[in-house]
This record gives sequence, structure tokens and C-alpha cells, in this order.
Amino acid sequence: MAVTFDLFGTLVDVEYPTDPAEAVARELESRDVTVPDDWHVAYGERHVEAPAGAEVPLPAHVARALDSRGVDADQNVARHAVIAAFDPDVTRRDGALDAVRGAADRGPVGLLSNCAVPELVPRTLIRAGLRGEFDAVTTSVGCGWRKPHPSAFEAAAEALGTATTGLVHVGDDPETDGGIVAAGGRFVDVTETPLSEVVAELEAEP
Repeated sequence: MAVTFDLFGTLVDVEYPTDPAEAVARELESRDVTVPDDWHVAYGERHVEAPAGAEVPLPAHVARALDSRGVDADQNVARHAVIAAFDPDVTRRDGALDAVRGAADRGPVGLLSNCAVPELVPRTLIRAGLRGEFDAVTTSVGCGWRKPHPSAFEAAAEALGTATTGLVHVGDDPETDGGIVAAGGRFVDVTETPLSEVVAELEAEP
């Protein structure tokens, strides 16, 4: 049995910007990028065509949003601005480390996180004291697919050397994390099974 954990809202709590568009705008301006007057409108529009369930990296979205208003910004500038705008305060949730290590005692353990911001997941793991605790870390910005799309779970399972039918996914959102069920695996909902009880729940699985 292999186990994957969701990150945000499951193992850690983070402080997100209350106004993401404004946070990105400030970081762009600090890098001498002229932010259009209707930036909030541009930020909210769809600029990158992608299949349903595919992840669009936020720097690509930001660069295209600027381009749609005639602002030419280097892709690396957009990337650095996005990473800086989403540089969070992180709190590891009670029981998170014990749950991960308890799962690791029973087989391969990985992380599977929806995240459109490059570097955010590894940075969060470092700040939460969880770096190095996983056999594999899979992110939507890395694999190209967001949960609940089956391809996201398939990428995480493959990274652990298993199939989705042999995967238990631990998360906090039945709509996204619960997608593992459609992929043939099992879902443990931490809103119903606290982290302190996850290991016992894994042991009870057939």
C-alpha cells in the first residue's frame, strides 16, 4: 500500500494573499513592470487555453494577462513576481509529521498537491519541517494536471512505483482529493478522520 498526502489544508495551514491580483501587481511594479489600470480584470480573465483539468502555471497566466494589455514582461520577471507574491507564512498542523512518518512505516509515502505557483510547495515543506519526509513529491504545476483529474493521481502513483488502485490519498477536500476514488484508490478525509487517527485508519484498510 502506498499513501499520498495533500499539502495545503491537510498537513499545513498557510496565509494566502487576500487579494492575489494586487499582491502580484505590487511585485511586478517593484520589478519595474508597468501594471495596466484594469489589472484586476485582466488577472481574472482566461488567457491560456488548456484541457479540462490541466494546470496553467500562474507565471504563464500573469505574462499572458500583461501581454493582453500590451505590456511586454519577461517570463522570468513574471515568475519571480508570482513566487514573491505567494511567499507564505506556514504552520504545520498538529499530528502532521506523525501521520506522514506512520504511513512511511507501512510503505511508500508521497505528496500530491494542487499548486500553480512554482517553488511554493518545496518552500512550504522546508518551513513546515517536512522536507525529506516523502519518497516523492508531485505537484500540479510539475505534472501538468490538477486533482481530481485521474492523471494527477496517476503521476503520483507512478512516482511511488505503484498504480492508483494501490494508492490511499489523504486530504481535506472531497471534491479534489476524493478524485482518487474514481481512479480506483481510497480516500481518507482529514475533516472526518483527524491526522492523529490516520495511521489507525490505514491499518484498518483491507
